[in-house]
Amino acid sequence: MTSKNLVLVSGANGHLGNNLVRLLIKKGFQVRASVRNIKNKDCFKDLDCEVVQADITDKASFVKALQGVHTFYAVGASFKLWAKDPKKEIYDVNMEGTRNTIEAATEAGVKRIVYVSSIAALDYTNLPTKESNGYNPDRRDMYYNSKNDGEKLAFQLAKELGIELVSVMPGAMIGSEAFLPLNVSYGVLGLILNKQIPMDTKITLNWVDVKDVAEGCCLAAEKGRSGERYILANEKCMTITDTTKLAQKLYPELKIKVPGSVPKFVLYAIAGVMELSAKISGKPPVLSVKDIAMFSGLQQNFDISKSRNELGFNPKSPEQTVKEALAYLMEHRDLL
Repeated sequence: MTSKNLVLVSGANGHLGNNLVRLLIKKGFQVRASVRNIKNKDCFKDLDCEVVQADITDKASFVKALQGVHTFYAVGASFKLWAKDPKKEIYDVNMEGTRNTIEAATEAGVKRIVYVSSIAALDYTNLPTKESNGYNPDRRDMYYNSKNDGEKLAFQLAKELGIELVSVMPGAMIGSEAFLPLNVSYGVLGLILNKQIPMDTKITLNWVDVKDVAEGCCLAAEKGRSGERYILANEKCMTITDTTKLAQKLYPELKIKVPGSVPKFVLYAIAGVMELSAKISGKPPVLSVKDIAMFSGLQQNFDISKSRNELGFNPKSPEQTVKEALAYLMEHRDLL
């Protein structure tokens, strides 16, 4: 028997997952939170929710975790843009995870799935980008590929198995509450405050408050049309350099320098050295050759009218989002 009030959030100790758990509790839902490592429970301190172990690569663990659940928020995924073996560590994990969790949800009798995809699964050829433009034709990044192919697989499985599924596509999430390790987007703000961005990469990010995305996920569960996709981001993106200028203005005492412009071949050379160092150390590079090739100059502007009109999604501005996230990091210096 499913209870309309019982929901499950996977990846519940991640940035979005944990904020979604907090919001659902506030809204009066009975929340079950699944994590891959049951020891990683610090972020659930004082939260009234049930924490269970489930791994997206283990279907049986999700069949068990989803018993009695009405709505499943499928947040858990391998979210990284660099790995020693990206196909195995990112692509295969996310594709297998999509299949396992949707099949498990069907077997457990779940009524509705909110599948968390990404703006990576959008076609940026015509701006502003919208859902109906289709999928990203750029196949150079395994995380991006996993989001494009994973979302297609999710819709296909939902149709075959007869389960309601709505896809949401968040932008670069920042904001409270946050925990270590910081996600890739938040890591950029950390680099800015630590004065570790020496040059203008011309990379843009579409900043969105994680709490706005969590609200968007709830709205998608309530109002989203099954089989549809919804962008949860802002209309306009900001360059990392413009973000740095904002941080410089807000915190003059940090003496943050605005990065200077350099020719693209210099960016490629620096990224190449960073990648070489990453292969030796096993730690992700701050910048990779692929980052420059794919993202330098890419405009991430979106038409979010579908999410506004159908869901009531109303995010705060990118500038306000960045201001609040920087203030949070300044208060929580242990995260830097």
